[in-house]
Amino acid sequence: MTDVHTPVIRTDIPHSARIWNYWMGGKDHYEIDKIAGDAGLAVDPDISTMAVQSRQFLIRAVRFLARERGIRQFLDIGTGLPTMQNTHEVAQGVTPDARIVYVDNDPLVLTHARALLTSTTPEGVTTYIDADFHDPERIVADARNVLNFNEPIAVMFMGVLGHAKTYDDLLRIVRTVLAEVPSGSHLIMWDGSDDSQAYVTLCENYTGTGGTPYIPRTQAQIRAVFDGLELVDPGFVSITQWQPDGVEVGEIQPISAYGAVARKP
Repeated sequence: MTDVHTPVIRTDIPHSARIWNYWMGGKDHYEIDKIAGDAGLAVDPDISTMAVQSRQFLIRAVRFLARERGIRQFLDIGTGLPTMQNTHEVAQGVTPDARIVYVDNDPLVLTHARALLTSTTPEGVTTYIDADFHDPERIVADARNVLNFNEPIAVMFMGVLGHAKTYDDLLRIVRTVLAEVPSGSHLIMWDGSDDSQAYVTLCENYTGTGGTPYIPRTQAQIRAVFDGLELVDPGFVSITQWQPDGVEVGEIQPISAYGAVARKP
């Protein structure tokens, strides 16, 4: 695992991981993040629903892969701040020997990861790579120190790829990582889409605060990330509608956040 340096935490510029934590009801954020978060809610009241439902999607998807597909290795890229039922807690709750590698490049995330993202079982492994996802080669190289790349790995990009500088970068990042994992590996991915004008405006306003830009993509662009992979039922859908383990979503309506789970042939 590589950890070259720990950059200074900026408390004067809002950060998406901390704002997301605020929207989810967490406590790991600063006043500037709360201000930006409240401004975002004023523009798009559904953003808090997206935040909460994204974690529910993660829980269902990770549990499905651990229980139904026997996946015991997870590479969670852009993990964000620890909140409720993190990837390792869900996976190790099903398979105690699961190995989880988290990746992020926010110093506050790093601080919390070192303290909180520890294995819940003695058999399991949980570790953290301090890296920018724009350098997927480095992520793979570091992950090889923990994960067995001869066995299936679940690669996760959970609502983070909007930070990719261009759409070509987005595809390059995902495809570089997937090229290194073996057949039987899976991709779990979701992102917010541009069919909600309120969400688009929220992202534009966030960029204006000095935060790292977040670019909403079209549904077709998000769907194309899964090209060449075998979609798990029910396929590419709004994240509130993805329920392969039979968990009922109930009255929750589709939201402008789409994703899927897919297997590498």
